[in-house]
This record gives sequence, C-alpha cells and structure tokens, in this order.
Amino acid sequence: MLFIKSDPSKNKELPALSENTFLRYFSFAALYVAQGIPEGLLWYAIPAWLAMNGKTPAEIGSYVAVIGIPWSLKIINAPIMDRFTYLSMGRRRPWVLFGQLGLILSFLSMSLITDPINNLPTLMVLGFIVSFFEVSQDIAVDGMAIDILPVDQQARANGLMWGSKTLGISASVASGSWIMSNYGYFYAIVSFSVFISIIILVPLLLRERPGEKLLPWTKGEASKTAAKIQLHSWKVIFKSLYKVFFLPVSITMGIAAFSFMVGRGLIDTLLPVFTVQQLGWADTQYSQIFATANLISGILGMVIGGFLIDYFGKVKMISIYVTLLILLVASMSFLKDYWQLEWLVIGFVIGFYTLITFSTIAIFATAMQLCWKRISVTQFTLYMAVSNLGLAGGAAIMGQLKGFLSWEYTILIYVVFAVIMLVLIRLINFDKHQKRVDELEIKFANNS
Repeated sequence: MLFIKSDPSKNKELPALSENTFLRYFSFAALYVAQGIPEGLLWYAIPAWLAMNGKTPAEIGSYVAVIGIPWSLKIINAPIMDRFTYLSMGRRRPWVLFGQLGLILSFLSMSLITDPINNLPTLMVLGFIVSFFEVSQDIAVDGMAIDILPVDQQARANGLMWGSKTLGISASVASGSWIMSNYGYFYAIVSFSVFISIIILVPLLLRERPGEKLLPWTKGEASKTAAKIQLHSWKVIFKSLYKVFFLPVSITMGIAAFSFMVGRGLIDTLLPVFTVQQLGWADTQYSQIFATANLISGILGMVIGGFLIDYFGKVKMISIYVTLLILLVASMSFLKDYWQLEWLVIGFVIGFYTLITFSTIAIFATAMQLCWKRISVTQFTLYMAVSNLGLAGGAAIMGQLKGFLSWEYTILIYVVFAVIMLVLIRLINFDKHQKRVDELEIKFANNS
C-alpha cells in the first residue's frame, strides 16, 4: 500500500481571500465593523458626552471639524497606496495592516488623556490621528475588495460592509455612551480598543492571494496577478486615471453619483430642521428616529440589499430604488395636510433611508465594477470624492431653497436630482466600458 506524505505546513494554511468566498465576505464585514467602532465614538458618542459635561457648541464643533479633516484628504492618500506596497505580502494587505495597527495604537493613546474634558486640544490631535488611520484602513479595504471580489459578489459584499459598519457605529454609540456615563471615558476607549485589536487577526492571518508571505519574515512571494497590475510611476498613475475616468461611462457614473448625493444631502439637512421647526418635534426625538432608521436600513442592506442587486443587476435595481425614492418623496410633499401624523413622518424617514442605503450599496458596487484594477484605489476614491462633493452641495442649497420656497416645494426639489440620476444610470453599459478598459490594458502592456 502506498502512503503519500503531505506537507503539514500546507495543510495548516488558511485559504487566501481570492480562493474562498466565505472568507472574503467575513473579512470585509469584520474590517468594516472596525471602521464603525471609532466612527461611532468619535463622531457621535464623544460629542454627546462633551455636551453633557458643559462644553459649548463652538468647542464641540471645533473638535468635529478637526477629526473630519483626514476624510477630506482621502484623494491624497489613495494614489500613495496605488504607487507603493510590499507585493510579497499582497497588493493591499500591507496597507490594511498599517491602517488597522494604527487604529489600535492611536485609539489606545486616546485612553491616556487624563482629563479630556479640560484638555480638548489633545483630544482633537489624537482624534485626528485615529481618523487618519481609519481613512487609511477604509481606502485599503475598498481597494482590496475591488482587486479580489468577482463582479457578481461586489454588491453582496458592499451590503455586508455597509451593514457591518452601521452595526459598529450603532454598538459603539449606544454602549460607548453608557460606559462613559457610568464608568468614565478611559474604560470606554479601552473596551473598544480590545475589539479593534481582535479584528486585526483577520488581515494578519488571511493572505490576499495564495503563495504570498503572511509576515515579512515568513516564506512566500509576490503573486503574478498582483505584480502584473502594480504601477511604479506617479506619471503612469495619473495618466492612467485620466484615461479611464474620462471614458464616457465613467463620466456618466460620476455625474449620476454627484446628482444622487446632492438630493440626499438636501434631504439629510432638511429633515432635522423640518421636523423641529415645522412639526414641533424635540431634537432628541428626531435623533432617535434617525438612528433607528439607519440601524434598520443597515441591517436590511446587509441581509437582502446586496443579494437583490447581485441577483437582478446593478442598473436595474438602482432604477427601481430611485423610482421608489421619487414616488416616496413626491408623496411626502403632496401630503402636506397630513404632516402632523407622526407615524407618517416616521415611516417616511425609515423608508427614505432604507431606499437610500440600498441605492448607495448598488452605486458603490457599480463604481467598483467600473474601476481599472491598476489604479482601483485612486479611481474609486475619486468617485467617492465626487459623491461627497454632491452631499456637501445638497446641504449647502437647502437654506437657499428654503429662503424662497415653502417646505413642500423644497422637499419636492429632491425629485429633480433623482430624475437626473435615473436617466443617467440607464446609460451605464458595463460591457462597453470593460471593452474600453481592456483596450487601455492592451495599450499599457504594449508600451511597457
């Protein structure tokens, strides 16, 4: 009888992310939870805690402004990640580890502030550093998702990622606020640092592609797939970005995403003012309903949002979601005489944010599919920058519109931006775009 001796090291090796669907979904969900925890604490729990301890709106606003700076600089970070990496450990994994390790260390550093209430400058500086590493991890994880997720799994993965981040934010806001109120700031920060530290095991133990090094001193080599698409020149990165972003489908997607987010920014900014000033709600009442709506939409997005998009198609589902948003917002505008019915407004808020979440998952998945893998991080981040610009634009025009329009017509303006999105998204042709990207790839290979 013949016995074949197997290599025990290979038997113990976990599958690479490129080889295992479950591990891909699990990894991206876990890493997005790790993003949600500091975001919930920094952006929501700590400002509320500062307010409870007598800090002025100006002081709290300054703190929020400082921690938000790294998010506005994402477009600077992204090309660096496309340009530099340690390929033998993976194209994106070293950057994921960098961001996650930085999150752990900077978060633990925040716990060392002995009197954060009376030491806001230090809290701002360390909050800025935490945000920087959160942004770095976010960009790297998105890049890894684009590089290794098959097209037919992108929407489902985006649903899981979005929902996981929502759960991370909700959990850290709820439990973080409770821990700070009952035990103090130090214990809240340390408690969540432990969770973030556990999550680093995911990128630490799972390779991007088979054969790569797990750690710098272990055996392994760069994947041929990763090495083939890695760029080593700033000139080539920006030249490639210019070529792919100004393809017709890319431009169409950019304008569509911008228009969609202008509409969202308008309603995001309008709702708290509308419910408090027009309907007479307490600000805490709207905050609770908004939080509930986001939690519901996040869970639904995680459970069924991505699945529906993958099953029926991105363009088709975006068209359906945006059409439902148009009908929902138009109905809310026309039902002015029934605005005092609390259940109607609550239903509108939950319905609106559920459809917004489903649409956003599909838009992110669409943007991922349109990316050229050579510069996927930079291209995807540029789509996000355009979207964020639209979000800010929508917030900015709300006050101007309300200056000469009544509430029902200000709400109805959303439909204009949604219709633009609906028309443009029907022009997205993935096959045509991929053919153009393949042509760019051939030209790049011939010129190399």
